[in-house]
Amino acid sequence: MVDMDTLVSLCKRRGFIFQSSEIYGGFGSAWDYGPLGVELKRNVKNVWWRDLVQNREDIVGLDASILMSPQVWIASGHVEKFTDPLVDCKSCQRRFRADQVGDSCPECDGELTEARQFNTMFKTFVGPVEDDASVAYLRPETAQGIFVNFPNVQSATRRKLPFGIAQIGKAFRNEISPGNFTFRTREFEQMEIEYFVQPASDEEWFEYWVKERLEWYKRYGIKEENLRLRKHGPEELSHYSKATYDIEYNFPFGWSELEGIANRTDFDLRRHAEFSGKDMTYFDEETGEHIYSYVIEPSGGIDRAALAFLVDAYHEEEVRGRKRVLLRLHRDLAPVKVAVLPLLRNRPEIVALAKEIARDLRPHFVVIYDDTASIGKLYRRQDEIGTPYCVTVDVQSLEDGAVTVRERDSMEQVRPPVAELKELLLEKLRVC
Repeated sequence: MVDMDTLVSLCKRRGFIFQSSEIYGGFGSAWDYGPLGVELKRNVKNVWWRDLVQNREDIVGLDASILMSPQVWIASGHVEKFTDPLVDCKSCQRRFRADQVGDSCPECDGELTEARQFNTMFKTFVGPVEDDASVAYLRPETAQGIFVNFPNVQSATRRKLPFGIAQIGKAFRNEISPGNFTFRTREFEQMEIEYFVQPASDEEWFEYWVKERLEWYKRYGIKEENLRLRKHGPEELSHYSKATYDIEYNFPFGWSELEGIANRTDFDLRRHAEFSGKDMTYFDEETGEHIYSYVIEPSGGIDRAALAFLVDAYHEEEVRGRKRVLLRLHRDLAPVKVAVLPLLRNRPEIVALAKEIARDLRPHFVVIYDDTASIGKLYRRQDEIGTPYCVTVDVQSLEDGAVTVRERDSMEQVRPPVAELKELLLEKLRVC
């Protein structure tokens, strides 16, 4: 498995991920996605949305505001209970989560203070006056935007149980000990589903979503041996959870959470009904009763998913005595789908044909044109960023109207006519 230093270096060198505010020395636990990284992250979101919303009849989408009434976070329990245990080192003044350190400071071996609870929500103010009446919070999760909109969505769509509401969006947590590259950050992006079910069917649907989400990661290239399920013990369950499983991935720094699936029961809808005074029940036409539906929540981090896909795709091998580095990314996730490469950049007619081919392909794929090195180096660059197919235009292309198409993993080559190239690539890169 690739180590983190190697992966971080590749991400910066090839334009996947940069340190935020790097010219000013960087800003801790904040990262900017570069030209390739933004495509990878967008692809992760696109396939998730396609598979979980577009291709299903029982889930609809939502995009709720980041800023919400502070009463939302009081009702949800976040103001009171969204805390981590914090300790300080009496010697070096560093701060740590108490559950992540031993009896002494991991930096200087100094004595630690007693643990105290620290609320990890970011507090801000709305309006020109900073007082208690204007306090607001940056959302620490996207779920509450779904819960408070449950009556609106159900009324507008006339959905019957079971059905889900999906959302992709930013969340913010003032982590005490962020780190491990993009794994734990204070600003991150979530992909969440709140799946509303009949109370008596919650355990059945909980097991369904645990299996469904585990298989999703395998479908897009994560090796089975690098995934595992971990059930939360009674002492670590969130205040709203009846049961929770973590899908864990074997990152270079060890097994850590990739996604959580929780049975939130009817906690959230009941609490918002209590605090808002609004009806948050579902009317069951078959029984003629108003019920509080139970909720199953698959909640994953897009940044963690993208990191796991990068780690699992990284591969090194020796080809003709030289090291070849490649990212074996699933074709749906690869930032660039096709690279068009002229064999000789000093031949204007070859360059012109290559650029014409690139222009013809761009409406269908993310395409890169590159003529800045020898063909061997150009292939290596594309392997390293995970491009599934390279199209090479050479002298013979001017004579026979054909090009060479090279596949990333096998390095096998075929030579189709230019007129058939688009259809060939559409077939090879078709949506699963």
